[in-house]
Amino acid sequence: MADATPADSGGTPRVTAPPDDGSLRIRGGIGGISFQFEELLAGAAALEGLVRQLQSVEVEADAVRHALFPYQSDSYASGSNAIIAVGEAGRDVGRVRSQLQRMGDDVRASHREYEYAEARNSLLLRLGLHGPVYGQAPEPFALPDVRGTVEGWVAMMPGSLAALLGLPAPVAAAVGALQGPTDVRRLVRDASEAPGLGFLKPRPVSIAGQDTFTANVDLSPAGLLRRAGAVGEPGGRIEVIEVDGADRRSWVVIIPGTQLGGAPEGTNPFDLAGIAEALGYDSAWTAAAIRGSLEQAGARPGDQLVAVGYSQGGIHAMNLSKDPALLAEYDLRFVLTAGSPVGGISPGPGVSSLHLEHEQDWVPGADGVVNPDTRGRVTVTLTNPLTVPPPKEFGLGPGHRLENYADGAALVSASRDATLRDSTATLAAVVGTGGVATVTRFSLRREAGPSPRGVPAVPGARPGPGAPSGRVREGSSPRGIRG
Repeated sequence: MADATPADSGGTPRVTAPPDDGSLRIRGGIGGISFQFEELLAGAAALEGLVRQLQSVEVEADAVRHALFPYQSDSYASGSNAIIAVGEAGRDVGRVRSQLQRMGDDVRASHREYEYAEARNSLLLRLGLHGPVYGQAPEPFALPDVRGTVEGWVAMMPGSLAALLGLPAPVAAAVGALQGPTDVRRLVRDASEAPGLGFLKPRPVSIAGQDTFTANVDLSPAGLLRRAGAVGEPGGRIEVIEVDGADRRSWVVIIPGTQLGGAPEGTNPFDLAGIAEALGYDSAWTAAAIRGSLEQAGARPGDQLVAVGYSQGGIHAMNLSKDPALLAEYDLRFVLTAGSPVGGISPGPGVSSLHLEHEQDWVPGADGVVNPDTRGRVTVTLTNPLTVPPPKEFGLGPGHRLENYADGAALVSASRDATLRDSTATLAAVVGTGGVATVTRFSLRREAGPSPRGVPAVPGARPGPGAPSGRVREGSSPRGIRG
């Protein structure tokens, strides 16, 4: 437990956020505040159990002392000494019990203060209150925390919209508080019902082809993320890798980021409509196609599974972690995402996850929800300075580039931080360290539907190696939409 007050210092136990590890800012996991509180509360519960035992000892000691009273007259000196000794022992037990009880009360009081602070901060955010008293609001798009700024804007959208409609500030703030944080899922569903946006509605996704081969696979976090870039070059593909896990056969599913071009318009499940399906509809059809791909690759019920996704692919990967059909069939153990807005997705029991974000990448904050700080969920925010590219190569910003996240993942693997070592060890326990593996690449296609309206073409985009004509290569197109 990081920076806890020593037990013999007389101070109240306190929980602190883990320190930054170089350019890595870490939340969650075994060093996270929530888990530290879980440990403290578990310790408080253990102390309370010990206190109850000591209370029983006190009662028993007092009963023994009273039982000695009739024998005091038989031998006054020895009888009195025995009564005094038992009484002193009982009082010593009482003093220890009182100290332990005070420690337990201090721990629980500290927890209540933390919960109060979190509730207060959440309420102030919903009310849109900022300033020196409440905590200074960041300037719009002020580097280096673009991600946090966008997340705050999205979270406060109901109150902001009320203000834009001309409602007085107190009324707008009240609207924001009553509405709560922005429900991005509902907004996406509402948008898909709007005229001209019917193409955003999910449609069935099927397997159009597959290619199986053997390859030397790097199963580190950096290696897995780089495979997400490679599999995303031709449109509409995912990758299923069979590996020899620590104790039984395991599988890795690699899901790419957003793609434009390549497949006939509207049939690539990872196009703009794929974002809508991921954010608004829990990746229902894409998840079904992934389950079918696992079955065709040879996965059997009970096999271990790891899901890896970049940007849009990370949302699909996290949606797998709560997909009842997939969880009933396979043992999904770990999810790795990079540059993905997944704060509002709660994984099923036993699923660990590692999320990479960059403070200059606005995409992870697009859902307006901070990733929860829990024992099995680790979020690493990269803070390394980035070179701003020329406007024609800017895309979604330098922070969102896949190679930047792969470099960050390499730093995660090399870190000596206890939280990161625990998270990467959890991944390695499922997939091992790498080597020759069987790889199957599946081509997925969405059922044709209405064409998008108002979505501009991508003029001058050059396909990457092996990409069909018109394909916008992930992370390299001057004008393409990435992630």
